[in-house]
Amino acid sequence: MDSKLLRRSVLGVAGLAFAGGVFAGPMMQAEAISVTTSPVAAVQADKPDTGKLMPHGVQGAQSRIDLSDEQTGNVKAIVVATKKAGMGERAAVVAIGTALQESKLENLGHLGDRNDHDSQGLFQQRPSSGWGTVEQITDPEYSTLAFLKGLKQVDGWEDMPLTVAAQTVQVSAFPDHYAQWEQQAADLVAEHWNS
Repeated sequence: MDSKLLRRSVLGVAGLAFAGGVFAGPMMQAEAISVTTSPVAAVQADKPDTGKLMPHGVQGAQSRIDLSDEQTGNVKAIVVATKKAGMGERAAVVAIGTALQESKLENLGHLGDRNDHDSQGLFQQRPSSGWGTVEQITDPEYSTLAFLKGLKQVDGWEDMPLTVAAQTVQVSAFPDHYAQWEQQAADLVAEHWNS
């Protein structure tokens, strides 16, 4: 093939590509706009990054429970209190994971003989240990802010696995039990952080 014929072929293909771009371009752009502005894409873009929520991944087997409206309301209260405390998504994951272990996200009152001393509320905080009055620690916002105040005092909590950060604040007899809730806690924060 001589150079003139080759040059005409290349220009012909380039011309078709250009013409295709002119005619297909606006349609392609319209499709791209509709995809990026769809409600599903907007919601996904608003979800926190999994790397922020679970920087260490999960440790061990994970547990999961179905939540009632009351439990979901408590998740939302924890998220709101975390934002009020000026803390980020990871703090909310630690708080929700802790509350999942301590109370299954139920705002528990005194359980009589089944009670662990005088522990109450979402985080099973004890009035006798200085967490606040019964009325305070059974208020989801107060109890979350109290938990987060303790968490802030733990040097390097952001870099700790959830179970270590939670245990440092809670001083539980079962320190490794918090780890099983990390995935569900992260999922709940992803779902409710921007809602």
